[in-house]
Amino acid sequence: MKKQISAEIVADSINTKGDRITTMVLTHPRSILAEILTHRNFSRNSASSRAIPFKKMVEMVENDPFIPIKWQKSHKGMQSNQHFTNEEMIVCLKQYWLCARDEAIYKAINLDNVNVTKQITNRILEPFMWHTTLVTATEFENFVALRAHPDAEIHIAELAERMLEALNESTPKSLGYGDWHIPFGDKFDEDRLFDISDNQINQDFEQFGDQLKVKIATARCARISYSNFEGKDDYEADIKLHDMLMVSGHMSPMEHCAKVHPNTEWSGNFKGFLQYRKMIPNESQTDSRLIKKEYGENMDKS
Repeated sequence: MKKQISAEIVADSINTKGDRITTMVLTHPRSILAEILTHRNFSRNSASSRAIPFKKMVEMVENDPFIPIKWQKSHKGMQSNQHFTNEEMIVCLKQYWLCARDEAIYKAINLDNVNVTKQITNRILEPFMWHTTLVTATEFENFVALRAHPDAEIHIAELAERMLEALNESTPKSLGYGDWHIPFGDKFDEDRLFDISDNQINQDFEQFGDQLKVKIATARCARISYSNFEGKDDYEADIKLHDMLMVSGHMSPMEHCAKVHPNTEWSGNFKGFLQYRKMIPNESQTDSRLIKKEYGENMDKS
């Protein structure tokens, strides 16, 4: 099936105070990722051009390239309400776009043939790529107000409309004190979780099972870097990946799971939910190479 701009909710929760947290998988053109990243209330993980193998990237761009949904006419400023409507012209413009795609593939393959890293060759293909982003947030209104708007760039406006539609159609799951918001958590097999042993956790299965789900979900959030957030449905491999991320200090995948806590007003960028990342000691790394400055140091005394 050909990709199109879409938003799919994979977890939607609400606490007793009415705070709502939602995780969704977004499909969109790679070209609007920068606009998505400007919204700081979003916790995000997304597919990485550095991580996806070059041959797979070429196949994606060959078989299902991103093509603009409308062809806007040249204009001043950031937005235009004028679009090409002549069908013959639209066909011609699409062919120009695909010819540019073919040339990008050709040049990227030339670089790959002389052993240039995928971290560079994949970049050439980005204008023609579909992209997957996992977003978790408690605050969506500002995003919707700015992006589901006639003045917004047409592709992010379409994405914002799909997100608004998904949010309005979804009924969040009610969570009480101590309950977890866990992306993909409703797809986990309870019997398989029960069979997993972890000597570091010695608690009743309900709490033990939640901890396993959090680890597995976190790993699957991280796997989106490879456009493969479902993984191979290997729970123990997911737990191992979670623990490796923890040791290496790669904490962004830990931002999607969150727990209802009665005393939590804000936790990180979440309102009303305790973010898993904020439960991890030393979740923000330090680096002694950065020289600390004292107030008044090197002040201009002229």
